[in-house]
Amino acid sequence: MSSGKITSCRDLKVRQLAIEISVACYEVTKAFPREEIYGLASQIRRASTSVPANIAEGYGRENRGSFVQFLRIAQGSLKESETHLIIGERIGLMAPDVLDGLLNKCEENGKMLGALIRAVQRKKFEE
Repeated sequence: MSSGKITSCRDLKVRQLAIEISVACYEVTKAFPREEIYGLASQIRRASTSVPANIAEGYGRENRGSFVQFLRIAQGSLKESETHLIIGERIGLMAPDVLDGLLNKCEENGKMLGALIRAVQRKKFEE
């Protein structure tokens, strides 16, 4: 995307980062014990994939109000992901430095989501 114009939800940097976070969550949870596959690993994967999915779904609605609603849902899923990741680290399923890296990316993604919500609400989002 060289022109800076948004022509698809794939062009949204906020969605690209959310996908990157989700992939990282899958990688981290691969090392979880087998008994966690339907527990915390599943929760982390579900919540993290919900973020880019909701960004895409909201964009696809082609309605400003719906887009904002789905971006807010994505924010909630991002916070849910962070919570599950923190729990995973606290119970010894991942190293603190791994958690810190993921939380830094989540924080950046959260800021991007907030900025996009404000832009869409101000009608400065170019489709």
